[in-house]
Amino acid sequence: MPAVVVISGSPSRNSKTAKVAEYVTDRLAGAGLVTEHVRLRDLPPGPLLAADTSDAAIARAAATLADADGVVLATPTYKAAYSGLLKVFLDLLPQFGLSGKTVLPLATGGSLAHVLALDYGLRPVIQSLAPRHVIQSYFLLERDLQVDTEGGLAINPDVEHVFTDIVEEFRHALTTALPYQRTA
Repeated sequence: MPAVVVISGSPSRNSKTAKVAEYVTDRLAGAGLVTEHVRLRDLPPGPLLAADTSDAAIARAAATLADADGVVLATPTYKAAYSGLLKVFLDLLPQFGLSGKTVLPLATGGSLAHVLALDYGLRPVIQSLAPRHVIQSYFLLERDLQVDTEGGLAINPDVEHVFTDIVEEFRHALTTALPYQRTA
């Protein structure tokens, strides 16, 4: 079974983005995939900012990504851009750090005015890391996400079916693709 790492790039403790990442993690695990959720906010800030891959927590997060077949990148949108926390993490990856991987970029934000942050900001960075395949990105408006008193996530049914279709497309791409390894 393919392994997937879901990376949430929100610095916030009460993050709807992290809740979306948990939702995706649970959905993929329920479909039989091996999943792990890496919350970048939990990594040590000094070593992360210094790209110190000798730090045990940073090395573990990077190794989890390296061992994964699929990567979900979930980020909040700030000032029409993906999070700096996610950028710092992506910057510590090697040149072909996403080689052979299927990637699903996701973002949350308060306005549709920021929807292109995924395609104009994050997608070029993802492409520079040489993924095998990048699934169509998806932007979730914060107004369509509700966190209940137990911390569970409810997604507006009008958008949930589209979102789950995107996640299913990602799962399908992972489970039907032929294995690929970059040789150079």
